[in-house]
Amino acid sequence: MTEVTILVAVYNAEKFLRQCLDSLLRQTLREIQVICIDDASTDSSLSIIHDYAKQDSRIECISLSENKGQAHARNVGLQQARGKYICFLDSDDYFSDDALERATDVFHHHEQTDCVLFRVVNCDEQGKSISDYPMQSFEKISGTEAFEKSLTWEIHGIYMVRANIHKQFPYDESSKTYSDDNTTRIHYFKSREVRCCEGIYHYRHHSQSVTHRIDVSRFNYLRANESMKRQLFELGASDRVLNIYENVRWLVLIDSYMFYFNHKNQLSASERAYGLSEIKRVWHTIETHRLSCRNRIKFGYIPFKWSWRMFRLQEEIYFTLRKVLKKNA
Repeated sequence: MTEVTILVAVYNAEKFLRQCLDSLLRQTLREIQVICIDDASTDSSLSIIHDYAKQDSRIECISLSENKGQAHARNVGLQQARGKYICFLDSDDYFSDDALERATDVFHHHEQTDCVLFRVVNCDEQGKSISDYPMQSFEKISGTEAFEKSLTWEIHGIYMVRANIHKQFPYDESSKTYSDDNTTRIHYFKSREVRCCEGIYHYRHHSQSVTHRIDVSRFNYLRANESMKRQLFELGASDRVLNIYENVRWLVLIDSYMFYFNHKNQLSASERAYGLSEIKRVWHTIETHRLSCRNRIKFGYIPFKWSWRMFRLQEEIYFTLRKVLKKNA
């Protein structure tokens, strides 16, 4: 009987992939299924996966002919998952040897628990531990509470979940990047209980990760947020939750403008036009009555829903001033 299925979406990860897979083969929990989905890599990633699959029958390889992003790759793997529980491991990250056993032990001892969070340790590019994810520890919280905390990432989104929940709610593919975060929140929302374990997920920070690249895909975050809002309505979320999330959407929009302001010279003309059009489109959809007072009246955050030009002028002045003050600090 397969206890855990681990989904490993792989794209041009040859530098870190061996450490990732080695950490899975060293797991003290032996009854695992490792599904590696190569998302049309152009380096030697696929060859590395095949080599490992020859060494250990628990490793399965799926090769995609077209790069469609992490959420799609994981969903392809999810269709073949046989484990009672499911988690993911990014191809540039790695687990402690006992991570999966510690997570499943929590499930075995608590029948009402549907999600178990790993302990996340941030690492540098060489894989050296830097610090724990800044999360207040807890023994048990309700799924609703976990869902609300995840809206602002007061708790992280690296966890193991019961297979029936994951298969009912596969990864959100509304955007090539970022939308898989929405799935985490839905899994929490549908859980009876959420707990933590001491199994360590080593999360690597490096310059090639999506969140660190200067790339037009950064604006996908806006579409991912829109998808999350639609799902909140479909799930019948309370006004309080919708208000919280609308403030999250607004702050992401401001952050997207900051990204545009700081990096517009590194984007092409068409990418700049696309980024601005996405910001403007989402700006139109913000429900300003849901925003907190601070997020409506503070300079740099005033919606100016009656004038896109005024909003843009505010943002240009605001981020120019921030740049000058930072330079003179």
